[in-house]
Amino acid sequence: MQPPGPQPPLYAPSNGDFTFVSSADAEDLSGSIATPDVKLNLGGEFIKESTATTFLRQRGYGWLLEVEDDDPEDNKPLLEELDIDLKDIYYKIRCVLMPMPSLGFNRQVVRDNPDFWGPLAVVLFFSMISLYGQFKVVSWIITIWIFGSLTIFLLARVLGGEVAYGQVLGVIGYSLLPLIVIAPVLLVVGSFEVVSTLIKLFGVFWAAYSAASLLVGEEFKTKKPLLIYPIFLLYIYFLSLYTGV
Repeated sequence: MQPPGPQPPLYAPSNGDFTFVSSADAEDLSGSIATPDVKLNLGGEFIKESTATTFLRQRGYGWLLEVEDDDPEDNKPLLEELDIDLKDIYYKIRCVLMPMPSLGFNRQVVRDNPDFWGPLAVVLFFSMISLYGQFKVVSWIITIWIFGSLTIFLLARVLGGEVAYGQVLGVIGYSLLPLIVIAPVLLVVGSFEVVSTLIKLFGVFWAAYSAASLLVGEEFKTKKPLLIYPIFLLYIYFLSLYTGV
């Protein structure tokens, strides 16, 4: 039989985190509970979460605090964002100005890899030198370029050619470069009618050959003249816009 005395508690904690006391001794106890140090991972850095953030998360609105990672594609340069490749445009210009196969240029890239900004720049430049500052007529030349290319495209498709409208638009636009090249020469020899006429014919043939050699493939066979002729007429019309004839 055990001697009378205070009985030991049924459970004694092994660490100092918790201590059980009687209700009589609780009056002398005081203390405080520290706010939990909750941290939020944002982009690899840990920051202390505020009370409002904790409240929102407890109520199920934590998605309002989510931060999306920056998309690398949103930081592209402007030229890349607009799909403008200056090296590609420069190479296509050389292919059009030097259409001879012996020079070794891969001229099919002008047709097989069409772009919009290069031909548009060529057409706008041709408009500037043709109209001498009459900017209100620039839209007319652009309209002729768009609908003239559409006519060539429809004719090519009717004749059995496998060509897209974007390809025709690019080739017709780039092939205006020969007319831009002969423009300053015409200013010099304009007083010599015979020489001026020969240079105009040379420029039109040059432009028409550059375009036709890219658009008129072997699939047309005996129908090539039916497509070459309207291309030739289109560049004659472009030249007439420059000379005023």
